Amino acid sequence: MTTRGSLWAIFLYDVAEQIQFGMLRSLLGIESAAREHRFKHPVPDYVRFEQPPLEQSVEAPPLASGERLHARIKYFAYGVIAVELELPFEMSWERLIERSSQWIGSSEVEKLAGVLARQQAEKARVAFTLPNVDWIDEDYYLIHICSAPLDAAALLNECGAGIAQLIRGETRPLSEGERQESLKASLSYYPTDLLVVGWSAALIYDTPEGAAPAIELLEYANTQLLEFRYYDERLTRVLAGVYKSLGRRGLLRRWRMAREAERLNLMRLEITDLTERIDNSIKFLSDMFYARAYRLAAARIGVNDYRKLVDEKLRTAGDLYEFMVNEFHHARAFILEAMVVVILIIELGRVFWH
Repeated sequence: MTTRGSLWAIFLYDVAEQIQFGMLRSLLGIESAAREHRFKHPVPDYVRFEQPPLEQSVEAPPLASGERLHARIKYFAYGVIAVELELPFEMSWERLIERSSQWIGSSEVEKLAGVLARQQAEKARVAFTLPNVDWIDEDYYLIHICSAPLDAAALLNECGAGIAQLIRGETRPLSEGERQESLKASLSYYPTDLLVVGWSAALIYDTPEGAAPAIELLEYANTQLLEFRYYDERLTRVLAGVYKSLGRRGLLRRWRMAREAERLNLMRLEITDLTERIDNSIKFLSDMFYARAYRLAAARIGVNDYRKLVDEKLRTAGDLYEFMVNEFHHARAFILEAMVVVILIIELGRVFWH
């Protein structure tokens, strides 16, 4: 079976707390994208990016094999840069499985994306609010097949083992259990389209127009994963510092807790605000197809797991804040009581002296 489509590699980088779109547009001459959705299936009007990412086409050098890539940069308002690399193909099914295993996790492609991201970030740096020195990155791969002589059900039945290999980046056949596990995360809207989501790659069987919103959805889910990973690491560092300060000894230990508690609470409120901003950037609700596809992707790539970790650490931060504030109040009350006792002793001493 001859297949035609594209291999996609999406690399995401957390570069700043926020990207100022107004400044970025003037810097790079990028026009704002339309807020209207580009979904193939009927969806409610509110399903759209409140602030769509800014897109920019860039030149990418050819791979060592001589293959030419289509490259595009996307800027998300919550501080994420995405590098999209697309490699068109037309080859046999067996050759596609082999090429996909070389594509997924390719160090050459990863290095190329990193160079493009650094170049564009340097040009746009003045539009970044609180740029990150050390970037956290995430990558995801897509196999988009837009032409094949089978419908979705026949493709799953006849090529299910190969699909499992494609989204796992494997050249060897998988066990029956792994094959079934890989294919469980699949959805179709029409008989002629198919989405199969894996933790590191996904297969999209659809026309280019039909595949575009699915690609955006998977990219958005991965930006969420990246941001929650960032918040998880940041909270881990902050909580470790708080625990260390709680272990210190000294007369002024409780007095210093007021400043520690204030910093902890500001950070907690900041992360809560940022997570709400990400959640509100686009809404997938009810049981519409894209809502189910988003929930499937979020569960498969680990967004839900990291979201739980962040929520748990935010609750821990809240408990620590209350504890530190109470300790400070106890320390202040003790000092006030001690001052009252000292004043009483002085007054009583004066009375007895006279």
